[in-house]
Amino acid sequence: MFDTQALDAYLTDWANKKNLAGVSACMLGPDGVRYDWNFGARDAAGTPVNTDTLFGIASMSKSMTALCLCILDCEGRLSIDDPVVKFLPDFRLAGTPREAVTLHHLMTHTAGIPPMEPLEWSIAMNSPGRRESDWLREMKRTAPNAMATIGQIIDYIANCGYRTLGAPGEVMSYSNEGYALLSYVVDNAAGQPLEDYMRERIFAPLGMTRTVLDNGIGEARALSGGNITSLFEIEDGVRVCDDDWSILPPFRGCAMVKSTARDMAVYYRALSNMGMHEGKQAIPARAVELLIGRYHALSPMQTMCFGLNKREKAGHVLCEHSGGLHGVSTKGGLLLGEGWGFAVLCNQGDEDMDELMWGMYNAVMGLPLCESHEWFTPAGHDFAEPGMILGRYIGHEGVPSILTVTQQDGRLCGERDGKTFALTYCGGARFLGHDADGKLAARLDFLIRDARAWGVRCGTRVFERMA
Repeated sequence: MFDTQALDAYLTDWANKKNLAGVSACMLGPDGVRYDWNFGARDAAGTPVNTDTLFGIASMSKSMTALCLCILDCEGRLSIDDPVVKFLPDFRLAGTPREAVTLHHLMTHTAGIPPMEPLEWSIAMNSPGRRESDWLREMKRTAPNAMATIGQIIDYIANCGYRTLGAPGEVMSYSNEGYALLSYVVDNAAGQPLEDYMRERIFAPLGMTRTVLDNGIGEARALSGGNITSLFEIEDGVRVCDDDWSILPPFRGCAMVKSTARDMAVYYRALSNMGMHEGKQAIPARAVELLIGRYHALSPMQTMCFGLNKREKAGHVLCEHSGGLHGVSTKGGLLLGEGWGFAVLCNQGDEDMDELMWGMYNAVMGLPLCESHEWFTPAGHDFAEPGMILGRYIGHEGVPSILTVTQQDGRLCGERDGKTFALTYCGGARFLGHDADGKLAARLDFLIRDARAWGVRCGTRVFERMA
């Protein structure tokens, strides 16, 4: 169906260009078509990555938590339109009626929760052995508590003092805290821990025998039989390695699944097939429809479903999500209705798996392997109202991050956390930022009201304008 040698060469070239430590990729398609590709080392000793190597998948976990909620909806144990307080009575979002925020809002990141610190605090306070750094010291200095329980997160959301981003359903801003809450909604509605429900209703029916939702790392190590990655980062231009996995207790269904590329490709292929796996209805079709189906908008721009993004490309519908933690960079996706599932898992942090995933998509879609899937495309002319977006914007996820937009010699420029980039207009109020080397530095979508941007979506997080 496609040239596997050409795809091997393409993926290997990108992995070398990015100087990645270890990567495992898998595609599964109709009629048993399978493609596996492994690169580099799983640990400091240079042990090769193979098809059975366990990786962290980070935020790719979210769609599994969302799918659990959709299955519970099919079973009549909840409705995705239920208010959050039905299951978590202490939940409050400042300035918002107590029953206005629904599970649907949390699942689509539209509750109005602004970027905030609890996930970063939870990692810093609960992950033993993490190397000292400016980030770690600042997180430990500012943390009001260990952020080790869902009650502490609920309390912080209610009392942090940050303004909400609008009425529920109005603004999409990615929220790890929202998916932490959803983990405990599953507990309450299912009458058993999310870990057990996910294993019984997703992993077991799909034969995902090397996948576990591990609220730590012990279970994953045991399951791996020793074939689990170490964690790599690039620090001051040097690759360093450790085995200090991120531990973030209340963010279970948000980021804590460990798996293989093959198991993840099985999962995404089943979603593509509306829950069918090896001739059986392993996942309720209506649950998959709720997750990524006709209830969610489709356009060439990414739109948010339940734990997955959705977009159209060359007549195909793609649903996908990436993930990132210390020593973890991942991406997974599917071609809806076509029986194809894809996964790329890497054991090096702060890396972008887009080009590797796009190459696999393109191989199946009959496009040149190098064709970009970038959904912000230059408009070919300048933005007519630059004064609307000039200013400073702040996000509070971890150490506060400030974006400054200026105009220099008639050109719009951005600076974020000491890094500068030129802005290219992409229609609407959207811009791409590229640094001096031409590397993508930012995707910005300004939110304008009364001729002035009140915020900007940096990637998927909304930063608010500073006074």
